[in-house]
Amino acid sequence: MSLENLYREIILDHYKHPRKRGTLEGPGVLAVELKNPSCGDRITLYVRREDDRLAAVRFVGEGCSISMSSASMMSALVEGKTADEAEALAQAFFRLVQGEPLDPATEEALGDAVALQGVHQFPVRIKCATLAWKALERALAEGGAAAESPAGTPAP
Repeated sequence: MSLENLYREIILDHYKHPRKRGTLEGPGVLAVELKNPSCGDRITLYVRREDDRLAAVRFVGEGCSISMSSASMMSALVEGKTADEAEALAQAFFRLVQGEPLDPATEEALGDAVALQGVHQFPVRIKCATLAWKALERALAEGGAAAESPAGTPAP
């Protein structure tokens, strides 16, 4: 099996069997809703922080296989991490999908998300792959609930 086929299987597995799909409620839960107006992908990311750790991460949304599998990969990867660790992973992922080379340790740290490295070959799909990661970045930066699209347009 080629590496490309393996990556395709990982992406489809996360799309068909998403990890961490669902909502979170209660005190301390941050909710960030983003949409990609160019293709219709939407995500609401829920994060519960305990001290500096992302104790629970869930998402709901709809969109293409790239967008939803990326949300699944990201949610599973960052749950339990500190805010700084999650931010470092997000920055590494942004570099990965832009086609920048990463050192082997960073690629390994990204886990299944490394399967999306080929997205850089399709620039219009980069927004799909990064939507959930942008929601994470917003949650980490604001430390509170937000409901805006990446372009600054209020989300319905």
